[in-house]
Amino acid sequence: MPNIELWIITVSHEQSIKEIATRLSAEGLTIKDILEEIGCITGSADNVTVERLKKVQGVVDIAPDIQVGIGPPGADSTW
Repeated sequence: MPNIELWIITVSHEQSIKEIATRLSAEGLTIKDILEEIGCITGSADNVTVERLKKVQGVVDIAPDIQVGIGPPGADSTW
């Protein structure tokens, strides 16, 4: 069974982000959020699907969505 992971997809501003999201969804991305203001779409997919998503017109970059902890204010360590 494929391992499903969360992804951040950066898209071109030359096309409608909603149209790109529709194409990504058709290729197998389960969309979580469309962040129109910053040109990103978040969602989940397996690694095989991500390889297809990289070829979708309007996709600039795909990166894993990782959790980052910055710690409480005044803490010596972050991450």
